[in-house]
Amino acid sequence: MSFPVILPPAMLGMLGGGQLGRFFVIAAHEMGYRVTVLDPDKNSPAGKIADVHLCAAYDDSAALKVMAETCEAITTEFENVPASTLDTLAQSRIVRPSAHAVSIAQHRVLEKQFIRDAGIPVAPFVVVNVASDLPADGADIYPAILKVARFGYDGKGQARVANQSQALAAFETFKGEQCVLEKMLSLDYEVSIVLAREENGSVAVYPTAENSHLNGILDVSIVPARAPQSIQKQARELAIKIAEKLEYIGVMAVEFFVSEGQLLANEMAPRPHNSGHYTIDACVTNQFEQQLRALTGLPLGDARLHSQAVMVNILGDVWKFASNGSFSEPDWAKVFAHPELKLHLYGKHEPRPGRKMGHFTVIGAEQETVIVGAVKARAELGIG
Repeated sequence: MSFPVILPPAMLGMLGGGQLGRFFVIAAHEMGYRVTVLDPDKNSPAGKIADVHLCAAYDDSAALKVMAETCEAITTEFENVPASTLDTLAQSRIVRPSAHAVSIAQHRVLEKQFIRDAGIPVAPFVVVNVASDLPADGADIYPAILKVARFGYDGKGQARVANQSQALAAFETFKGEQCVLEKMLSLDYEVSIVLAREENGSVAVYPTAENSHLNGILDVSIVPARAPQSIQKQARELAIKIAEKLEYIGVMAVEFFVSEGQLLANEMAPRPHNSGHYTIDACVTNQFEQQLRALTGLPLGDARLHSQAVMVNILGDVWKFASNGSFSEPDWAKVFAHPELKLHLYGKHEPRPGRKMGHFTVIGAEQETVIVGAVKARAELGIG
């Protein structure tokens, strides 16, 4: 079966104006496309470089009308865009990924149930709608993590709880929002898979990334992961299975825990992913070009890794803040002194502690060499 292909200089739509949207705009411009970004922030990183920035809410009817009339295909950079917005746009335009896929990925309860029902191993969990759903002390699920079902990311909307009383207190803090209580596991390490799937079902899978987090936010990704080939193969197979069950079109990521040697799916993201940023410098086709290819019906690019890579997030914490609210830049000269290091800053309006401001990737022929280089550059910036 043949599918329509959208070629340059077509106008494409991006819902969301953060750094993921910015990288999409860059990839689109390099390939000759134009992009309209819808984002309510007048300083959004993607909006600043887009051909058109619609500075409006994601459910603004006038803005959606403009997108439907001017964009030939539309995608998203984050999962908290209302599914109804995607449904509205899909009535007249190609929208990838689908509202159905996004609605599952943006809701922890639906996500956990979907993954479990697909026959993929997950950590034990309990759906919490009301306080009485919280298990009593002595239940095997404790210690656990209570997570809000919606709008939680980078460690936000989560609380570690050792017993029912702590869980009740956390549930009250979350104002009775629907939650998932998930058993806290003893982790060996964490890995993720980023893949792209096109309309005809073809899949391009990137190498497995090994990830470490700091304060709930991704800190470092090492690629390829230093995990047994059996774990990497299983992660790849399970991620593909999830994409196929969702009938997914676009780029997605699946994060996994490895606990006592067992691989468990943690969560999925219906978009490019922080742990896939290494693809910009270390792969034949990066995840953002792949997103564009899947959106426009072009054949997927080669996902092959051509260099060993270590990606390090740069948060706003490394900026120096004065008591009057002013701030000074990190010493970028130290970063640029590493010839094997590639720096990417996101053009955000101002730094804040915990805010993702950029990342760097160290690439090279030998994994140990790039790890040592990344550790050194990370320390020079004062990260961690």
